[in-house]
Amino acid sequence: MTLSHANPNAYTRAHWAKSDRDNPGRIHLLEHHLADVGACMEALLAQPTIRGRLASAAGRDAIDEATVARLAVFAALHDIGKVNVGFQTQIWQAEDWQGERRPLGWGRGHTRDIVPVIIDADKKAAAWFFDALGFDDMLEWDADDGETASSLFVATLSHHGEPLNLEGGPSRNPSMWQAYGGLDPKACVERIGRLARDWFPAAFARDAPPLPYAPEFQHMFLGLCTLADWLGSDETRFPFQDAPQDDYIATARRQAKAIVREVGLDIAKQRERFGGAPSFQSLFVGLEAPNSIQQAAYDAPLDERLVVVESETGSGKTEAALWRFARLYEAEMVDGLYFALPTRAAAKQIHERVNRFAERMFTAADAPKPVLAVPGYILAGYDKGKRGLQRYEVWWDDHATDRRRWAAESAKRFLAAQIAVGTVDQAMMAALKVRHSHMRAACLARNLLVVDEVHASDAYMRRILEALLDAHIGAGGYALLMSATLGSDARHRLLTRSRMAALDAPSMDAAVKAAYPSVATAGEGIRPAGENDRRKRVMMETRPAMQDFEQTAQIALQAARAGAKTLVIRNTVRNAIAMQQAIERAAGDDMDALFACNGKRTLHHGRFAAPDRHMLDKAVEDLLGKGAPSKGCVVVGTQTLEQSLDIDADLLITDLCPADVLLQRIGRLHRHSRDTRPDGYGQARCIVLTPSNADLSPLLTKPLNGLGMNKRGETFVYGDVRILEATRRLIHKNPEWRIPEMNRSLVERATHPTALKAITAELVDDWRVHANNVEGEFIADGMTAASAVVRRDKTFNEGNRDVVFGSEEEMIRTRLGNNGIDVEFVPQPKSPFNPSVSIEKLTIPAHLLHGQPADAAVNQAPIKTITDADGFRFSINGAKFRYDRLGLRRVE
Repeated sequence: MTLSHANPNAYTRAHWAKSDRDNPGRIHLLEHHLADVGACMEALLAQPTIRGRLASAAGRDAIDEATVARLAVFAALHDIGKVNVGFQTQIWQAEDWQGERRPLGWGRGHTRDIVPVIIDADKKAAAWFFDALGFDDMLEWDADDGETASSLFVATLSHHGEPLNLEGGPSRNPSMWQAYGGLDPKACVERIGRLARDWFPAAFARDAPPLPYAPEFQHMFLGLCTLADWLGSDETRFPFQDAPQDDYIATARRQAKAIVREVGLDIAKQRERFGGAPSFQSLFVGLEAPNSIQQAAYDAPLDERLVVVESETGSGKTEAALWRFARLYEAEMVDGLYFALPTRAAAKQIHERVNRFAERMFTAADAPKPVLAVPGYILAGYDKGKRGLQRYEVWWDDHATDRRRWAAESAKRFLAAQIAVGTVDQAMMAALKVRHSHMRAACLARNLLVVDEVHASDAYMRRILEALLDAHIGAGGYALLMSATLGSDARHRLLTRSRMAALDAPSMDAAVKAAYPSVATAGEGIRPAGENDRRKRVMMETRPAMQDFEQTAQIALQAARAGAKTLVIRNTVRNAIAMQQAIERAAGDDMDALFACNGKRTLHHGRFAAPDRHMLDKAVEDLLGKGAPSKGCVVVGTQTLEQSLDIDADLLITDLCPADVLLQRIGRLHRHSRDTRPDGYGQARCIVLTPSNADLSPLLTKPLNGLGMNKRGETFVYGDVRILEATRRLIHKNPEWRIPEMNRSLVERATHPTALKAITAELVDDWRVHANNVEGEFIADGMTAASAVVRRDKTFNEGNRDVVFGSEEEMIRTRLGNNGIDVEFVPQPKSPFNPSVSIEKLTIPAHLLHGQPADAAVNQAPIKTITDADGFRFSINGAKFRYDRLGLRRVE
């Protein structure tokens, strides 16, 4: 439906909320959109798990019908600020103004512009507003003089992704709120106030219980309100209507129920047809029975909302998490699953496994389409989407309409999926002051949160994880953390999430004696999980050859020529590339043992384009995975080789790194049972490369290969040299590591505060300064993280200064490692590994831009490339890059 612009008086009743960008006269009435979103809130709260999580956030056993109706009213008021004539006249054309000019100071928005109205700072603006709305009746909904109602009103106005700042922003021209050109904001607000009473009469019952006061309740309401607005703005379900309809709420309710069901938030039918979780053998084809860690994770009490699973790499923790999910789903304690991995590549690997799991868990008609929650991908199940020409438009490769893929179409909606697999930063953004964090948290609350490869060394990430668990478990959610090498101090903090946790953390002696493998909960403590029959002995040695690439190349080639599958893991991409080039020089014409992808000699790291990385992952697993041919080879890479790839090496050559990381890398050594080990490699061997004189003191002020700290006190990849020194000593003292028997001891003796203090006391001088710098940075990182997390203990009204986000989002995303800059190429160059595959875009790590603004590449036109026989080159604001078989690197 379309309105003519010929007569401004045509707008008398036509306060609009949505308009067509290409045809501004095509509008959706404001009152209709408010009904849409109120009905969507009502439909969301009809879902048992969502409603239960909101009750938990409120500190109540249940949410009554009057509270549901009141929240629907607040959700319906989310766009009430659009009544101002500044917003309404932005679609007027020249003839509508009849020769007049748009008044100075008129904004075009509806959130910041309503601040003067809310705080009553400018009585000239809209002194009539709250009386016209009948807000006094809403103030009576709570037991604290209207503070809760006021806070919920501020929360609903914050639905664009961040809390409304009641103190910031300039006041607009107050005439925006007065009648103009046939538009009467006051009359529109009065009508909306009357309609709200008609739509949700239960909200205005005099004998209803008061609204919950808890700030956490208000924060979850904001998340649900934002979700309701996303759903209620879907034009396929809520087509534009420009003529008032007294019974429109019936249409809105019908459409709201439909879209909540279609996108997978209403799973009632799925539960009705669910015949119980299949057996372990049915869920995981090829596994006859659960091993000890899988059984222990499954058996953890259902009332334990946080479970920590610790077991050696390769022991089946992924299956343990999925089986735990099956039990929780069957008990109707969760609706779905978010599986968080440390890297994009790891997420891609696990996504394929979760797809197969979902197919076995549910019938074909009910099986969710697991979303790959990695920016840059549009993937739900096996279905691939592609961004269309219009904003928000996505085309799917099967050309079918399946709304269960809705969550895959925007990174902001990833956590709304019933099942999603993605990077941990996507989950952490539910706890951080970044746009739409509240919606992310509200969506995540209904699902089991699984976080894989949890480590202890990063204070910033640990503090964010603690905040995420606080929000998730505080709202009644469930979580499972997995690690092969989690230190006792970190485990204790995560389980207790107490500010006083450090005071009662386990002693060194107690930490070393703790069971491993184990399953730990807050209620039951650490419980042994029993042996997994995956014991192995690893012969350990150090070589002072970290920078001697030629010597290391000879060692690797000698092993490969003896038939050994040799894995070389370097700490940085730069050194990994240098290592690959040294091996190629040493190999001469005998290149047969070198890793190749589609005939091109290469290595494995994180700076490859997505299609190339997929080819590389497959090539590595073909060479080192189960069923691989018995052939000696050398594969060079970075930390990407230690995460999620199911590979098995005879010999591991690795840079020095903390003991917990080293154990993760050793997990790829003798991972599978194989009878074809070459002579001399029947027992696992690990060579650890150290600096040339084996003295780590220079690393205290001059970093090397990602290790250590500079003179300014800035740490690098592995910055705590005390942990590195402790790890080096453990190798010398224990030339044979028994896995998993020694795992607990090795980790604690390298990371426990007592062990680190002993090293500092022994070495003194610069080591004491270093210890102080590390502790200072640890505290600073924790404080930085604390300032970056959402203050869910503060209301939106009284605690407004504490809940607003400010301008820190780019810094927050950078610290998460989510600061990659996606650049697109025109024309699209070809993959160095397959000329039939085009490279649409690449992610450039921000640090490679050497301090240039992170958005420098985002706002410019697609990048032009210069192609040669081996790859292509391109520039970004003067920074020159090359991409070929060795991946992306900056060149001078």
